[in-house]
Amino acid sequence: MTWLEPPPAGTPVCGGFDGSTVDDATVIKLETRGGHLFTPRYGPDRRPTIWLPAEWGGTVPRLEVHAAWDEIARTYQLRRVYCDPWQWQTEIERWDEQHGPDTFLVWDTKRARPMHEALDRMVTDLASGAVTHDGCPITTLHVNNARKLAKPNETYQLGKPAQHQKIDAAVTSTICHEAASDARAEGWDDTDTRVFCFT
Repeated sequence: MTWLEPPPAGTPVCGGFDGSTVDDATVIKLETRGGHLFTPRYGPDRRPTIWLPAEWGGTVPRLEVHAAWDEIARTYQLRRVYCDPWQWQTEIERWDEQHGPDTFLVWDTKRARPMHEALDRMVTDLASGAVTHDGCPITTLHVNNARKLAKPNETYQLGKPAQHQKIDAAVTSTICHEAASDARAEGWDDTDTRVFCFT
């Protein structure tokens, strides 16, 4: 599949963010109101917003992640961004101060039932065509790596078959789609400049 170009500047989007430090990937994904999920690109080299520590000397380049969010916020109209908070709580708060308010919201992927339901929605919406994607090859690799791991109470989480087989773009796509789905359920309108939030 061809890796499609991102939507044009000015497009309203929701987002997902899953961060790491020294092992797993750190990922930013965006989705349009119409259900198109994509990997934004940033900087002079138009790099994808997926950072593997091994490609950056062993540590996720936090300044690059900050630069990417700054560019995304200038390029698109951010409606809502769900962020897994592990090791990135301070940055999430800072991004919300800079690009919010009440736009960057904590969404903990370790909550078994909410994550299971988000994964179920993602699988269903991909199968039905309710969500499309840009064909990002890194995301495709991560989705192909992902395995459903059984958890208590008839839930499942995503896991990787081996430590080197990353799945972070699959997880981030899921919480990005959850953010967009929640915003649509609350009346997301591309002409509406209000910011949605929840408690």
